Amino acid sequence: MQPLFLNPLFMYRIWGGTALKDNFNYEIPSQNTGECWAISSHENGDCTIANGEFKGITLSQLWNDHRELFGNVSGDKFPLLTKILDANDNLSVQVHPNDEYAKVNENGELGKTECWYIIDCDEDAEMIFGHNAKSREELTEMIYNNQWDNLLRRVKIKKGDFFYVPSGTIHALCKGTLVLETQQNSDTTYRVYDYDRIDNNGNKRELHVQKSIDVTTVPHIEDNNTYNTVSKDNFKCTTFVSNNFFSVHKLNIFGECTFNHEQPFSLYSILEGEGTLTCGNETYTLAKGSNFILPSDVKEFKLNGNVEMIVSHM
Repeated sequence: MQPLFLNPLFMYRIWGGTALKDNFNYEIPSQNTGECWAISSHENGDCTIANGEFKGITLSQLWNDHRELFGNVSGDKFPLLTKILDANDNLSVQVHPNDEYAKVNENGELGKTECWYIIDCDEDAEMIFGHNAKSREELTEMIYNNQWDNLLRRVKIKKGDFFYVPSGTIHALCKGTLVLETQQNSDTTYRVYDYDRIDNNGNKRELHVQKSIDVTTVPHIEDNNTYNTVSKDNFKCTTFVSNNFFSVHKLNIFGECTFNHEQPFSLYSILEGEGTLTCGNETYTLAKGSNFILPSDVKEFKLNGNVEMIVSHM
């Protein structure tokens, strides 16, 4: 009855910076580290377990060989992926396919519905979210005529904001944003525009214009999610989204709390503060940047301290 702490993986990105080190004290490999794959079993980034009897084993291997830890749920792949993104520069304008399109066009890969919690951002930060085209023909025309100012919708953002990004949504994080992303376990991204940037080899990065046009939802559908918050003496829990892909919550702890664990498994990422996690007779230290999974055999657990975390599950 142990939590599964994970060793995060770090990815170079042309738009990355040093915020993952500055904010979470992670040991990053370069000054352009854009992504921390905090809880991942994807073939492009497979985290290893950091503690206990499964120490050193990859999450994908644990999923395949010890499905009982995950409530014996079905599925070829671990369904979720947690990342922390440092947008030190603008990300490409992009869109993700749904499961059906990705299965046919990306060798059986999952589609990618995701969501973002804004950990921190510059005072004047914004993001690209959605488009103004009324039809696919108009979308195609505006893309090929480079009418980006007319096509793309920009929204102001602030620390603590949450955005649900279903597949088919044109979007981009912009400079000066630090985000926790919860997503389907997929690494499929279609770039529709990349500001004509040049990579380290002097080349423009590949675009996927026709695929982007194929999968974009037209017209853009506004997100009208309402959030549900439950407050008790020692904690506050806000549910941001709960659907067929994932449920995502922000949990704030202000002391000692005991919880029942009713999910097949749950993912936790500590964003602020420090505290402890007690499962059975064992107590574990939690610090900013800790990432762990509660497996199905943890039926009750205690959290103590002053901690803010993002929690997700199926």
